[in-house]
Amino acid sequence: MQAQNTTFPRWLQTHAQTRPTRPAFREKYLGIWQSWNWAQVQDEVRALACGLAAIGFQRGMNLAIIGDNRPRLYWSMLAAQCLGGVPVPLYQDAPAADMAYVLENAEIHYAIVEDQEQVDKLLELKSVYPHIAHIAYDDERGMRHYRQPELTSFAALQALGREWDRQHPGAFDAAVQAGKGSDNAIILYTSGTTGKPKGVCQTHAALIAAGTGGVGFEKLTDQEDILSYLPMAWVGDCLFSFAQAMTAGFTVNCPESGDTVMTDMREIGPTYYFAPPRVFENMLTTVMIRMEDAGAIKRQLFHRFMAVARRVGADILDGKPVAFGDRMAYALGQVLVYGPLKNVLGLSRVRVAYTAGAAIGPDLFRFYRSIGVNLKQFYGSTETCAYICLQPDGHIKFDSVGLPAPGVEVKLADNGEVLVKSPTLMYCYFKRPDATAEAIDANGYFHTGDAGLFDSEGHLKIIDRAADVGKMNSGAMFAPNYIENKLKFFPFIKEAVAFGDQRDQVCAFINIDMEAVGNWAERRSIAYSGYTDLAAHPQVYGLIRDCIEQVNADLAAEPMMGDTQIHRYLVLHKELDPDDDELTRTRKVRRKFIAEKYAVLIAALYEGKASQYIETQVKFEDGRTGMVAADLKIDACKTYPAVQAAA
Repeated sequence: MQAQNTTFPRWLQTHAQTRPTRPAFREKYLGIWQSWNWAQVQDEVRALACGLAAIGFQRGMNLAIIGDNRPRLYWSMLAAQCLGGVPVPLYQDAPAADMAYVLENAEIHYAIVEDQEQVDKLLELKSVYPHIAHIAYDDERGMRHYRQPELTSFAALQALGREWDRQHPGAFDAAVQAGKGSDNAIILYTSGTTGKPKGVCQTHAALIAAGTGGVGFEKLTDQEDILSYLPMAWVGDCLFSFAQAMTAGFTVNCPESGDTVMTDMREIGPTYYFAPPRVFENMLTTVMIRMEDAGAIKRQLFHRFMAVARRVGADILDGKPVAFGDRMAYALGQVLVYGPLKNVLGLSRVRVAYTAGAAIGPDLFRFYRSIGVNLKQFYGSTETCAYICLQPDGHIKFDSVGLPAPGVEVKLADNGEVLVKSPTLMYCYFKRPDATAEAIDANGYFHTGDAGLFDSEGHLKIIDRAADVGKMNSGAMFAPNYIENKLKFFPFIKEAVAFGDQRDQVCAFINIDMEAVGNWAERRSIAYSGYTDLAAHPQVYGLIRDCIEQVNADLAAEPMMGDTQIHRYLVLHKELDPDDDELTRTRKVRRKFIAEKYAVLIAALYEGKASQYIETQVKFEDGRTGMVAADLKIDACKTYPAVQAAA
């Protein structure tokens, strides 16, 4: 890192000088990819920053940013930082009511949003949070008849900025030069798994350390292409699409919409890719659905060569010795199966792929590496800018998250909690000194809340959230997330919630994957009217029972997990949903909330009932609420003798 590049606006200036014609951002609009080079981005950011200055935005103020991944929203983050302000990205799919807390907590007066939908949310909130004085919008469609004085278009704000820049020569450059590495660079709100979200304050120095650390570790260059489609409010996108992109100078590609991500990904062919496990799960589900619909010869080829891949694919990727016959069989599979499969998924050019945000099931991890995708896990949190452990090439373990990243110190507390000291660590929770003192101890270690252990080679294994790890009445360790990830490897299971702490048996809730199970049902001429009807079908229960029993067989073979096999389960009548507060915006299960909301179902599972009636309130996208009722069947499944741990 160059010594003078202590802030992101200075990194922008460096890229504009050293690689002015290299593409910095692309966006697909009306089916056509638009491109901006680094020199153009610098001009765009300068005009926007001056526009913000013209309407009163000053050093230390916070700027709300709401919308899908759009170049102009990334530029808005840079524009705020140029003036010494702080961008605060919000989850774009959050309803207005959920946004109110963050807007108030972050003391938002200025906002830049994507489109009419986000404008409507902010205007709706004026009755409960009247302090938003300025809202700029990128997409002008649908905005023709809006007359509110606080509204202005992105283009108009930039035009105002160019005029202000002419009238105040040197003011912009002085603001950029006044920035320091210790300045707050961004506020990212946690997912709020256990309570209200907390605003994580990250300095320029911390984010740049995370960015340059990852870039150096993977030897990334300005030739990389990344597809940016994950929420801008999530720390993962902040690391990959902002911190690393701004330090390496590679190209950020924004898809046209959430519905076109897979198509756009195939067109771009990213060389560097990041997705949470659920995205890789969805990809695998799509593959399995297509193979079920394929002809007999294609199915036979797929299963035959996937058996070869499972046996030797990961070893070949890691450069380990593999028998000549297996290498030849794998090479043929590369031509007939693995290559076409990666092309369909848009992974043909991927040099490094990462997954984080939740634990990924070993089987899912193994699948991608076996077909030649250099998929790695890394471990981090919002508070550490998603940067704690990384997996070096040639030292990939399916059940670990890797070694501590360079410059990061990791140790375990007496209770197994993972403690971290790192240059990427946040400096505080916004307006929460009490929470900051609780999270970072007197020795400077951040308490992650995760339970883990080190193996003999120093690789860290994350068992589960420390608060979620419990014990069964037998004394066996109960790690619900571990069990749930095994269940979600199956394409038919979208979500699972396991129960077993302080109980004699493990029981589970299951959410079916509507696309996968619907496809499966249609091929068997099973009629259904919707999710609730399909979820209750006896043949679907049989399908899910088979999946659970395969997981039980796997658990039985693991000495520490054999006693946590699932005995009884039910298929929920509705999908768990962030809008119903059952999941966070990053789709993490809110266990305590679910345990309270569905207490009657949990009781029925453990009381041996064959069914249980329940009525559940749901929220619709337009804000209305309704009720969904069903009489849920409760089913039992086969368990297996557990392998005993070695003495």
